[in-house]
Amino acid sequence: MIRPLKLLPLLFALPGCAAIPHQNLASAPSQVSAYVQRIEALDKQGPKINAVIAINPDAYRMAQKAEGMSGPLAGKVVLIKDNIETLDPMATTAGSLALKDNITHRDAPLVANLRAAGVVILGKTNLSEWANIRGNRSSSGWSGVGGQTRNPHAIDRSPCGSSAGSGAAVAAGMSWAAIGTETDGSITCPASINGIVGLKPTIGLVSRNHIVPISHSQDTAGPMTTSVADAALLLTAMAGSDPADPATVSADQHKQDFARGLDSANLSGVRIGVLRKAVGNSRGVNALFDAALADLKRGGAEIVELDFEGNEAMYKGESLVLRWELKHDLNAYLQSLPGNPPIRSLNDAIAWNKAHDPEELRWFGQETFEAADKLSDEAAYKKAREESLRLAGKGGIDKLLADHKLSLLIFPTEGPAWPIDLITVSHGLDVGAGSIAAIAGYPHLTVPMGAVEGLPVGLSFVAGQWEDRKVLEAGAAYEKLRSAKLAVPGFRRWGE
Repeated sequence: MIRPLKLLPLLFALPGCAAIPHQNLASAPSQVSAYVQRIEALDKQGPKINAVIAINPDAYRMAQKAEGMSGPLAGKVVLIKDNIETLDPMATTAGSLALKDNITHRDAPLVANLRAAGVVILGKTNLSEWANIRGNRSSSGWSGVGGQTRNPHAIDRSPCGSSAGSGAAVAAGMSWAAIGTETDGSITCPASINGIVGLKPTIGLVSRNHIVPISHSQDTAGPMTTSVADAALLLTAMAGSDPADPATVSADQHKQDFARGLDSANLSGVRIGVLRKAVGNSRGVNALFDAALADLKRGGAEIVELDFEGNEAMYKGESLVLRWELKHDLNAYLQSLPGNPPIRSLNDAIAWNKAHDPEELRWFGQETFEAADKLSDEAAYKKAREESLRLAGKGGIDKLLADHKLSLLIFPTEGPAWPIDLITVSHGLDVGAGSIAAIAGYPHLTVPMGAVEGLPVGLSFVAGQWEDRKVLEAGAAYEKLRSAKLAVPGFRRWGE
């Protein structure tokens, strides 16, 4: 059994697994070796978490180069979600067998930034295929390339999606940290359910160039780590303007050292709004959340109860926006690929899946792909985006913060993990309100809050546009105040 997550990644020791030394106690190449051994022991054998799709053949060379570099990220070993391109000789598949040979030899700008900071790219993580947008009955963490990722806390339970492999890998100690992507919940949900920290930054703070897209309105990459401070370090390196991504035009104005001063962050006098209707009816989740509120009050925070829930028109508008942008953004991405991939459009992907039905469509279909490919009413799309953005942003988060003189909003991120069921499909509790931050494009941080029957649950912090530092400060302060015991991955079935 490994140590509690708050101590990761100091020392890991499981039967048959190599111990992984603290960053300051061993060379970067030796850490790469130790992580690779751990992936072999826990991911490919043993409990078969199935979080990692590929190991980077150049990881050792990168680690040797990092030995001569300085800075807080030099030699840190990171896994990258497999919808993010890297210069290394690894395919970027989005989990689809259609892209299993898609080696682009291009670094996404965020990866180039990490590489320049001395980060060692260890490999690629599994994900929900096409970032969970292909069909209505998908299983989080399943892809044609990688199969089904499992939750280290209960291997018969969901790791949530679509950054399932990134969340599971960090929780299982397979890397120092990982990078995920989110359109709506795909960083925060797997972070919460796997018992780690996850940050969805403000849209436009991190470039999306050379990342397999769903929606230019809502897509972003973000860090998944074992502490808020580590997430801040990664965000500092990842952030910045990119001429190829118009959304990032203001990123350099808001880029900063997000980690500076976090160790002294506190909540004295900070007014925090509670989205009470997002807490749900689970006795266990409610008990954890009440304990978290008590911790925050003990730290000097002023808690304000809010009677708010998302507008149905907001969710309906988001649905149309994601489908419209999927068609246009994915078509543009596929057309930009070097080489001769078997698909160059969403329509090609639909046809390819039909031609490879046994491998790709065995467990669920591609209804969302097909619906998106048929859309043609651009005016309806524009109206839906304007309305959903208004309801989530100016009429939602901004209004709540202004009307009640609040700095932040909080709620449980998600309920505990649900059983994996590829045949009849399972779903979690009705908990959380992350969609409002996803649609508005505002920062959303989740921090481990405790566990319900051994299954992790996270606490969400949401703030206004470009206020990423504010959620990081609140999360760091909460980490020091947290009284609940955190879940420890057991690498066995729930209840055993």
